[in-house]
Amino acid sequence: QVQLVESGGGLVQAGGSLRLSCAASASGSIFSINTWGWYRQAPGKWRESVAVSTTDGTTNYADSVKGRFTISRDNAKNTVYLEMNSLKPEDTGVYYCNAHIVLTYSGSYHPTETWGQGTQVTVSS
Repeated sequence: QVQLVESGGGLVQAGGSLRLSCAASASGSIFSINTWGWYRQAPGKWRESVAVSTTDGTTNYADSVKGRFTISRDNAKNTVYLEMNSLKPEDTGVYYCNAHIVLTYSGSYHPTETWGQGTQVTVSS
């Protein structure tokens, strides 16, 4: 019912920048997107949280990206962004967006959680 489409990954040299985008669409009506999150998974490692944005404006970042990454959201476009600056080789991985979305259909509200398909970010040294 909900689809997240990511874009913006690629290959960049250390010290460079990338901007990831993730847009939500749904078969029902999107009532609200309560939480957006960006996660990443490096080869041989567990998926980890990178940045989270909630509807009250709160943002949280992994210690490893604080001061370099910025999460932002465009509620009118149902889209979240991750601006990544001063990239390091250890930032390499597949980046996934995650959203907690409330849909409305059939006269009621339906909470959902959805993951994007992932986008590869590779930072060369």
